[in-house]
Amino acid sequence: MLAALPLLTLAACGYGSQAKDDGAAKVAAGAKKIEGLDTVKIGYFDNLTHGTALVGMRKGFFQKALGATRVEPAVFNAGPSEIEALNSQSIDIGWIGPSPAINGYTKADGKNLRIIGGSASGGVKLVVNPDKIKSLKDVKGKRIATPQLGNTQDVAFLNWAAEQGWKVDPQSGKGDVTVVRSDNKVTPDAYKAGSVDGAWVPEPTASKLVAQGGKVLLDEASLWPDKKFVITNIIVRQDFLKKHPKVVEAVLKGSVETNKWINAHPDEAKAAANEQLEESSGKALPADVLDPAWKSIQFTDDPLASTLNTEAAHAVKAGLLEKPDLKGIYDLAPLNKVLKAEGEPTVDDAGLGVK
Repeated sequence: MLAALPLLTLAACGYGSQAKDDGAAKVAAGAKKIEGLDTVKIGYFDNLTHGTALVGMRKGFFQKALGATRVEPAVFNAGPSEIEALNSQSIDIGWIGPSPAINGYTKADGKNLRIIGGSASGGVKLVVNPDKIKSLKDVKGKRIATPQLGNTQDVAFLNWAAEQGWKVDPQSGKGDVTVVRSDNKVTPDAYKAGSVDGAWVPEPTASKLVAQGGKVLLDEASLWPDKKFVITNIIVRQDFLKKHPKVVEAVLKGSVETNKWINAHPDEAKAAANEQLEESSGKALPADVLDPAWKSIQFTDDPLASTLNTEAAHAVKAGLLEKPDLKGIYDLAPLNKVLKAEGEPTVDDAGLGVK
């Protein structure tokens, strides 16, 4: 049996909060349910790297594509809790990072989920206290926060540290660098209190740290070919995909249309994402955080499958994962059908698609 990353369930995560959404409430007159389905339950994070979901919910792109089948959104704080919700059928489709998707797929022997589309690339930075860390070599011996043991940024930082020749125990986080697993919501306070010297984190946490006087020492995009790497994917329960293929296509159509609108109207999209964040979390992001954070994220339908394989290899190298068999983790046929209909180029699964 393959050993997978530990599915940690943080006490603060829960099963995701229900998010009120104006777009989801507006069903066009005369609209019909797709495949007779009343609702489709969609999970995502209050994170700018989940901007497709935020904007799609806010502007009603998903509801428009789904007709009278209502969107039922649920907001999560971490990947493991969203995978749990998917496994328990509390959600049908979700926006999620690559490491939880790999972990969830491997843990279930490839029987629970499929990645059906891409969403975002980039938006991850190493931000440090410039008084304590002035160069990359100064990171050695310091305390660096990552969001969670085995999460996407944790794996990336451990891999980067290993490439510097530094040794770190992946479970305890102790070694030449001390890795402090800290929820993104509390990392800015930990940084302000001086309990961490920096953090390898996604947006908007990275820009929050910069607003507190932190300095971007490294943008993870600089480490990848063409500066592109998957940070957010779209996943679906396999049984839901089998029973409701047209509903899945409709959600993907909403996602493709959302990404197209985001890229054509960046300022309006940024404002829409912030409005959705304010509605679901109770607090909007200030401009000095929102503007640089949004600028560093690329929204794309391409799942950048080859980079997922690389990220899995990084987890293996870090000692957090035994070499997984990811064959079949992707099913991009529904997305490619939508892309063809929209006159857009199709995307590739890097040899990891269903047979």
